[in-house]
Amino acid sequence: MKILITGVAGFIGSNLAIRLLARGHTVIGIDNLAYGFLRNIETISHHPEFTFHLGDIANPHILNGVKADIIVHLASQKIPRYSNALRTLDENYLMLRNIVQKCLLDKSKIIFASTSDVYGKNPKIPFNENSDLVMGPTTVKRWAYALSKIYGEQFIIANHDEYGLNYTITRFFGSYGPHQNLTWWGGPQSVFIDKAIKNEPIEVHGDGSQTRTFTFVDDTVSALILCIENEKSNNEIFNTGSKLNSEISIKDLAVLIWKLINGKDSEPNLNFIPYSQFGNYEDVMRRVPDISKLCSTFDFQPSWDLNEGLKVTIDWQKQFYK
Repeated sequence: MKILITGVAGFIGSNLAIRLLARGHTVIGIDNLAYGFLRNIETISHHPEFTFHLGDIANPHILNGVKADIIVHLASQKIPRYSNALRTLDENYLMLRNIVQKCLLDKSKIIFASTSDVYGKNPKIPFNENSDLVMGPTTVKRWAYALSKIYGEQFIIANHDEYGLNYTITRFFGSYGPHQNLTWWGGPQSVFIDKAIKNEPIEVHGDGSQTRTFTFVDDTVSALILCIENEKSNNEIFNTGSKLNSEISIKDLAVLIWKLINGKDSEPNLNFIPYSQFGNYEDVMRRVPDISKLCSTFDFQPSWDLNEGLKVTIDWQKQFYK
């Protein structure tokens, strides 16, 4: 198949492109390099079945002359913790609108990268695909990202109902691994690894009791490939996460990363940062997926546990400190 990936030089996009090419697919990649890096796609830059376009999906002209069987839409503005909520809302809508219109024109399928953040403050753990999506107040800009993804899901389903758009929606839970962004854009594990390598205090937001479920990128990509290659994914929503019982507190994640890098007997250096320093900010205290739908639909099981995944990720990230 011919597959177009938006955000191809980013974390998940580059890992997906490498795997798809190895499986014999043709890949077209688009990225504006705002958060991605050419180094992520260096190993495939001269592959005969890979084409890269530098450009912004918010500009519909970038899609002129490009046609694919499936568009995997990964490009996104993320949680506006340190940035502009308007940009998150505006650009995520513009990019998706352009992709959906392109899919309808070319009769392509869209695979849309949504997020575990859509479950918001729902206290009923674990989250399944039919769980309620519980947002905080609109005065807290932290919810802009989740709302942009909720709107994106509704927009896609509405276009399916009205025009027959073929889609799959994947809700990612905490992907990490090689090619991850090295800043907070990449997630807490990226920054924790950075601080532990430098032997500097790891900044933990709040008291660190908030929990997450982290998914090694190989498992995320394997799930995406199943959605690309298998028609059972058509017009469905899937949680994409890690093994059962993978929930970990952010404090325990920081301690684990510190000890993996500096030795199990070393004393972790943690600095707890009150949420008040982020202004009007609200965090999610638990985030745990039910991935039984993904597993039963495709006879799939995640392969990686957190310890082994972090070891691979740390080894990859160490190259930037030589």
